[in-house]
Amino acid sequence: MWPDRRLLDLFKIDVPIVQAPMAGVMDADLVIAASEGGALGSLPCAMLSVEKAREQVSIIRQRISAPLNMNFFAHTAVDADPAREAVWRKRLTPYFEELGLDPDMPVPAAARAPFDDAMCELVEELKPEVVSFHFGLPDRSLLDRVKATGCVVIGCATLVKEAVWLEQNGADAIIAQGAEAGGHRSMFMTGNIASQPGVMSLVPQVVDAVKVPVIAAGGIADGRGIAAAFALGAAGVQIGTAYLHTSDSKVSALGRAALSGATEDSTVITNVMTGRPARGIANRAMREVGPVTLDAPAFPHAAAALGPLKTAAEKLGRSDFTNLWAGQSVAMKRPMGAADLTRMLAAEGLERLHSLGK
Repeated sequence: MWPDRRLLDLFKIDVPIVQAPMAGVMDADLVIAASEGGALGSLPCAMLSVEKAREQVSIIRQRISAPLNMNFFAHTAVDADPAREAVWRKRLTPYFEELGLDPDMPVPAAARAPFDDAMCELVEELKPEVVSFHFGLPDRSLLDRVKATGCVVIGCATLVKEAVWLEQNGADAIIAQGAEAGGHRSMFMTGNIASQPGVMSLVPQVVDAVKVPVIAAGGIADGRGIAAAFALGAAGVQIGTAYLHTSDSKVSALGRAALSGATEDSTVITNVMTGRPARGIANRAMREVGPVTLDAPAFPHAAAALGPLKTAAEKLGRSDFTNLWAGQSVAMKRPMGAADLTRMLAAEGLERLHSLGK
């Protein structure tokens, strides 16, 4: 019934929807529910230990037999820079003092590690049907090992040249991430967020430039968006923010309050929270320190000093330093279970496509 079945056949799923991996606000429950609705469920692994990732996959495998996508970061790790850290601490000192914290207090390192040998061994052990990467692809030796397991590999592009590079270097499908999308920008061939194209512009240009199936991502939250993505040449869509509203997400009470009050202009692209551009609901830190600042240490080190501020503010019922990644369609709310949401989105998309004669 879908006009392009390449993604359905490649992933062996029922509907051409990829549930976006969203670290910190979801776990196996959302993967399972989205998969039960026919989508490709995605487990975010970049902030998990090997043991925790294995545990989560075990939970998923015990409850469903659907295909699984394990998602990882593929950035190049950089050491913390003491000079930049000192500047960052000085910039944040008024907030530490306001919350009664020592500005020089030790803080744990930010836990966002790139795909490495240990995680590659886990992929070889667990053999997920799909493995996706953010910020490019891992070293060739690691990627070859992943592909040797038979996993389908997805890469994420924010520019046409990134999509071409991903295809040339082994990606079997490409997510075209428009500027509307929530979460970290997957840019790896540019640092210029000002020139990032939106999904309506990016998707058809990526489709024209590569042969592998393209997945549209960014601002898609209902059947109209799904139909538009197919009209632009995509073989499917990736949806994240719409799933935050579901009962299967693990968004905190403070986060749900922010989601409930969000409007079409509530999100910004910021580097304040982690040191790397990402779109989320604007909080106090983003507004007062950024949204973009040269003071922020390189990814992921900016997040470390914000940790105690986040904890202290949340104890006071405030989300001043809490990041909630979300896309520009955050106000398009459907509070229900993720399985039902997936089925509804797919039905709406098909209805729209049929009405357009697709």
